Amino acid sequence: MSKPVLVIMAAGMGSRYGGLKQLDPVGNHGQLIIDYSIYDARRAGFETVVFVIKPEIEADFKEAIGDRVSHVMDVKYAYQLKEDLPEGYSVPAGRTKPWGTAHAALAARKVVDGPFAIINADDYYGPSAYEEIYSYLSAHEDGELYEYVMVGYLLKNTVTENGTVARGVCEETEDHFLTQVTERTKIEKGNPPRYTEDDGQTWTSLDEDTIVSMNMWGFTRSFLDEALARFPAFLDKALAENPEKGEYFLPTVVSQLIDEGRARVKVLRSDDKWYGVTYREDKPAVIDAIREKTSSGLYPDRLWEV
Repeated sequence: MSKPVLVIMAAGMGSRYGGLKQLDPVGNHGQLIIDYSIYDARRAGFETVVFVIKPEIEADFKEAIGDRVSHVMDVKYAYQLKEDLPEGYSVPAGRTKPWGTAHAALAARKVVDGPFAIINADDYYGPSAYEEIYSYLSAHEDGELYEYVMVGYLLKNTVTENGTVARGVCEETEDHFLTQVTERTKIEKGNPPRYTEDDGQTWTSLDEDTIVSMNMWGFTRSFLDEALARFPAFLDKALAENPEKGEYFLPTVVSQLIDEGRARVKVLRSDDKWYGVTYREDKPAVIDAIREKTSSGLYPDRLWEV
């Protein structure tokens, strides 16, 4: 069984943030959120990282993070292109963005041939999440069912003061296997938190202790094969209903496989607080949190200096 690798989705447009948030420093010496993710992953056991990026940011990305991390990790690159479509499909007029998180995972299909964890570039997950997901991926292979895993967070630990966030709202069995995950793209903080599906005309409350997905998943290679096989069906629907903005979400593929009885997904819990930069106004809180974690000894002041 090959060692798990880490795939980092870093090709997002940053439309709500107003720029390339994955390259915006948060540490005392210019470190990015990705630096801390990779540091946590490396001490958990990961030795290879695959960055999924857009070709147009490659030079800036390598200068900001890739070249530095290449001294301590085996670094590979994959490119998420909106033109990366099955034969017979083409990009619709007006489409400017790639096709979502499942499409980002597919971008890595030529460089990932075994188990892998996949995360967002702009989210801080905490050290324990990497330890747990690495351990699980190292001990489980596909059998009668595909054996997948996710790290779930308490909703109250994942919202921001500065606007809405997208989260996968999870349902699970008593022994913590995922039964359903529903992507809610506009959740806002409140007492209790709530989400809307009609641009704020109506709202639905959520329990603050609801388990949500922060796009920290662990898969075997089978996931990439399944996502690729299911991509045309997604495109047929998206091109008919929402050609400019339709997105192929990781949780959509996971839910389909669970519903069909082909996969099971263990839900590992994290009590850590999420930190991320969905909005530019989130950045000061992230900087303060990283400074506190560094002062407490969780991280060295200069991550990669021996």
